[in-house]
Amino acid sequence: MRWAAGPVKVPEAAPQQPAGARWRTLHPLLVLAVAILLPGMGQVLNGMLVRAWVMLFFALSLGVVTYHLTTPEHSFVGRHAGGFFVYAIMVMDAYLWARYRRAASQRPAQA
Repeated sequence: MRWAAGPVKVPEAAPQQPAGARWRTLHPLLVLAVAILLPGMGQVLNGMLVRAWVMLFFALSLGVVTYHLTTPEHSFVGRHAGGFFVYAIMVMDAYLWARYRRAASQRPAQA
């Protein structure tokens, strides 16, 4: 592999959207309600499919780990506490990203 002599030209990032166009975003409370009912769907509604899969993987993994580390005397929530912990983070994450996206979409376009 040859290395280029001199400064490397970095291409400018392609614009996310055309000038003056606005992305349609969902209301953060709707995303919150969906995220509470369906784990991972809040991230999907925010356009973060990979993030949803990763969080679901960790929720299931930690749920299984805490299940095996506890005794049968613990409650269902106690036996799957790791999964419920990641689930709570998933809900908060979906809501905060929805708020961020909504605020960013309502900012005036810069010239």
